[in-house]
Amino acid sequence: MRLLAASCLALSLVAGLATAPVRAQEIAGNAAVTGAGSTFAFPIISKWAVGYQRWKAGGGDYPAPNSGLEDPPAGPVLDYEPSGSLAGTMRAREGAVDFGASDAPLNSAELAKLGLGQFPIVIGGVVAVVNLPGVAPGEIKFTGPLLADIFLGKVSTWSDPAIKAINPTLKLPDAPIAVVRRSDGSGTTFNFTAYLSRVSPDWKDKVGSDLLVKWPVGAAAKGNDGMAQTVKQTANAIGYVEFAQALQAKLSYASIQNRAGQFIKPEPLAFQAAASSATWSGTTDFDQLLVDAPGETAYPMVVTVFAQMKKSGGSQRSRATLNFLQWALERGAADAAHLGYVPLPSSLVSDIKAYWATSFKFSS
Repeated sequence: MRLLAASCLALSLVAGLATAPVRAQEIAGNAAVTGAGSTFAFPIISKWAVGYQRWKAGGGDYPAPNSGLEDPPAGPVLDYEPSGSLAGTMRAREGAVDFGASDAPLNSAELAKLGLGQFPIVIGGVVAVVNLPGVAPGEIKFTGPLLADIFLGKVSTWSDPAIKAINPTLKLPDAPIAVVRRSDGSGTTFNFTAYLSRVSPDWKDKVGSDLLVKWPVGAAAKGNDGMAQTVKQTANAIGYVEFAQALQAKLSYASIQNRAGQFIKPEPLAFQAAASSATWSGTTDFDQLLVDAPGETAYPMVVTVFAQMKKSGGSQRSRATLNFLQWALERGAADAAHLGYVPLPSSLVSDIKAYWATSFKFSS
């Protein structure tokens, strides 16, 4: 089991949502929805929480006159801890939070053992980031096998002929490559190593793919924000982060060669091109990876973030959680796109709401 392997290394609901409105105070303050997990999704989840709070305080879709006096603005609607995907899954399993967020999907057998349901909430990209003088975003290029060799320690200097061969016009330093990698149980790591395992037999044999792996080289950093800051503070460094984190930290990122042989700059349109290859209808619990997707314009390191929730639980908190997530899926698309994520298509949102109705059974 993927979750257990990582742990060893680390040690009528849709209808109810429509007919049982929830007041702001029932979700906010001491009753705030609790979540934990993905640092990849932390920027957009934080943005959604602010937007949802304002929407609820304003009376929802049908604000009543003087509703501000009857239902005054309350405290935060969400208490979310960006603790990493592995921690998110484990805390959801234990019922310590209302939902976990993970970039590493569990299969149906794993979910059944843990008593969890799982569904997508947003799509984004993992980018290789560098701290090199004079190198602009998207300017340096890597093939998948070359990226694997760098994180294996086989290519250890920026002047290596393998790097120069595909970056002949770049002025790169004759200096050691400072590799930075994640220390925590990370869905970003899971997808990054899943991609490397698909394009490099050597990586697959020596390291493999998981939320935690035994890295051959590199300095440790915790979380996407920790990775971004470590790379930013380390000369000649390379690491991997979520696209929005790279933008916020003003880091230079690489263009990566995709399956069609094209070097693709990470951007939402390229993430969308990869996401369009997904066949969600062929899955039971949306268990699907988007790395190394086909297509001329598809970026090869695309990630889906999943919410994981107990299939049975307290009615009020569970309904409050799905109220928030439904708002995010239906009304949070513009915020997601603004931060560099890809919102879920409306057809997938409809599938998710149908999944809620059949998968989650809460007490009345």
